[in-house]
Amino acid sequence: MSSFHTVFASLDNYMKGSVEIVNGDPRHYAFSNVFDVAAHSKPYEKVVVGLNLGYAVEALRAEGTSDWYTAAHDEFAVVMDGEIEVELVKLDDPERLAPSGTQGTVRVPGTPVGRKMGHIKCKRGHQALLPKGAAYRFRATKTGVVLVQTLLGDLSVQKWAQICCS
Repeated sequence: MSSFHTVFASLDNYMKGSVEIVNGDPRHYAFSNVFDVAAHSKPYEKVVVGLNLGYAVEALRAEGTSDWYTAAHDEFAVVMDGEIEVELVKLDDPERLAPSGTQGTVRVPGTPVGRKMGHIKCKRGHQALLPKGAAYRFRATKTGVVLVQTLLGDLSVQKWAQICCS
């Protein structure tokens, strides 16, 4: 039986991957190098690193405090590197900002109007639900990386040529 060594990368210590043909063996699955994408992105730019049946996985460079966001559907955030705080507000009128059927993340102008729900402190490997009808923002005291699962939307940035060919 062969043994395999798993190496966990970080924003400060990663090796840019290459395309590898997937043959069904889990050891050969390819994964976009989210650390390289985040290293070359603006803070909280939502760069798409994966698409599957309308769902998008976006890599975000977590640095400082983000704008406020919401969505007409649940989203999920997974911290890949660093420590991120997610602040949540239950919106008084979510339909005004993200009407039903709106896909992807929507920027909330100014300060959201609603009841404060609290915050979630996430470290590497932690996941947070970003619930439908709530506004959220990220805060990072040290630069980190977050993956957000959402639907492809107006704020989603597709840079396939730069990601795959640079």
